[in-house]
Amino acid sequence: MNPHSPINHANLLRFTTVGSVDDGKSTLIGRLLMDTKNIYDDQIEAVRKVAARRGEEEIDLSLLTDGLAAEREQGITIDVAYRYFQTPRRKFIIADTPGHVQYTRNMVTGASTANLAIILIDARKGILEQSRRHGFIASLLQVSHMIVAVNKIDLVDYSQEVFESIVDEYDEYSRKLDIKDITYIPVSALKGDNVVTKSSNTPWYDGPTVLHVLENVHIGSDLNVRDFRFPVQYVIRPDLNFRGYAGKIVAGTISPGEEIVVLPSGITSKIKTITTMDGELKEGRAPQSVVLTLEDEIDISRGDMIVRRQNLPLVESNIDAIVCWMGNDPLKVGKNYFIKHTTRTVNAYISELVYMFDVNTLHRTDATEHNLFCELLTTPHRTDVSTLMLNEIGRAEFKLTQPIMFDQYNKNRETGSFIIIDPDTNFTVGAGMIRGAVKSIEETIHAEEKVNVEEELPVKVEMERAAISRPEREERYKHKTAVIWFTGLSGSGKSTIARSLERLLFATGIHTALLDWDKLRHGLCKDLSFTDEDRIENIRRVGEVASVFYEHGSVVLCTFISPLRCQRDQVKALIPEGRFFEVFVRCSLQTCIQRDPRGLYKKAIDGEIPQFTGINAPYEEPLNPDIILDTEHISIEDNLKAMLSLLKSRGIIRK
Repeated sequence: MNPHSPINHANLLRFTTVGSVDDGKSTLIGRLLMDTKNIYDDQIEAVRKVAARRGEEEIDLSLLTDGLAAEREQGITIDVAYRYFQTPRRKFIIADTPGHVQYTRNMVTGASTANLAIILIDARKGILEQSRRHGFIASLLQVSHMIVAVNKIDLVDYSQEVFESIVDEYDEYSRKLDIKDITYIPVSALKGDNVVTKSSNTPWYDGPTVLHVLENVHIGSDLNVRDFRFPVQYVIRPDLNFRGYAGKIVAGTISPGEEIVVLPSGITSKIKTITTMDGELKEGRAPQSVVLTLEDEIDISRGDMIVRRQNLPLVESNIDAIVCWMGNDPLKVGKNYFIKHTTRTVNAYISELVYMFDVNTLHRTDATEHNLFCELLTTPHRTDVSTLMLNEIGRAEFKLTQPIMFDQYNKNRETGSFIIIDPDTNFTVGAGMIRGAVKSIEETIHAEEKVNVEEELPVKVEMERAAISRPEREERYKHKTAVIWFTGLSGSGKSTIARSLERLLFATGIHTALLDWDKLRHGLCKDLSFTDEDRIENIRRVGEVASVFYEHGSVVLCTFISPLRCQRDQVKALIPEGRFFEVFVRCSLQTCIQRDPRGLYKKAIDGEIPQFTGINAPYEEPLNPDIILDTEHISIEDNLKAMLSLLKSRGIIRK
């Protein structure tokens, strides 16, 4: 078989095992190796000798993977132990990673390249904080498949009730994670139940064994085959007649004759040949290592990236990333570091640490971000977010001296990740997963203003004044104009209060306009999705429409979640001082989920709606709203009275 064929690559499964201390990770791997005949006789004999020295009758299968002397002495896994084995159906690379919190960096290392994660839970102990933490980190690293192995089922008398209780609890928690595929299996790694062969001790379980899942899980769809990415590793020029570019295709496919562009220069050409040690290929695909030649002589060097002309990555020097800190010295905001991204290394510094995760509780600590995991808090957490310590995870913004070519980590793990190197020691001190580019509010709002309009037009054009001014309309309508911005979680009651308020104002002769998401998403904003950029663009358009209604004499009521403060500030900047009212409709996430009038929360929890505020996207509460309406404890009538009182006291409507 051609070792570079796509079938061979699809048949290689990388998986990691994680769990709390003494949950049986190494024993499970030892059982897999033993029962699939992937252990040599001399290895088994060596383990038998260790057991004999300890006075133990049964061999300890974990010794087959715990390779460090310190691990064997303590009976725990410290380092990431990589093991290789194969069956007639598939080849495997295993990363046996430690479960203790002090080795979080090791787990991140082991899981960063994994297609699947096996999370072990001791049937006697049930789900621990670390069990949740491991699932969260696997989700953070975009591990698409997961096996939850409820181990030591033999020590609870193979209880179906214990197994199903653990499944129900973890399944409820896992709905908040970005894991596509989870399989629950009751196992005894020590006895071999449901590891390689089905166990007669669990007649109530009719699911697959661990090995069956490993051999049959489909990972082909996990690969990014659309976005061709080729970071140049080395330029091959043996003589004046040949110039080739060596590297690994980290995503997508490419064929001779296709148009490409070289980044960051932007020079275009076409693929001439694709070559490996086996000769020329008609098509190159990830993750092959190849040599490309182009039809044109182009100055290309290590660190450049060759991509399709019509399918470009982001090229930015300011990036937003999730960081796992691996250095013994704490992260320093403002300190110079090296960023190694694909084959490119650049100088950078961390401009801001946005927030940090407490990996024990999954709490998000900062002054602005909404805590998506507040219900999971069980222990105190560190409130200092000025740095990251060893094994801690946070979100940070980086400023690079040169741009890098990247994709978001959830789209491409290869081009969406990087490592951080301390230039003083040359040690790797962190790993990053890129969320996107960092842009200021001004850049976002004025993205379309890069072109100088005056240079394009023969004369300077000024905005024409309205024939009827706003003060004239206010005099005629006998009330002032204003924009009332209702913000809050979905289901908090924004629309209910806004519609009721509009009815009351209309009844007294006040000119009103009601803008809500349902109306605009089918028309003005139907081309927008739920990405961060589109969310900002959505609110920008709403703000412009609200400004037009405001200038035409209306009291404009806007009901939008608008989760980010910068979005609301963006609209506020369009309206004169004292005429914009930020109304925070406050209601707990739990109550909003219980209400769920349209079933949106259920869909978001089930993974049908990505980036849904409150579930898998943040909500920033207003810092200084003009009024807070508590819809969880106060009636609609009382909230309406409070709104009318506010508008009267500010002179918008008559007393």
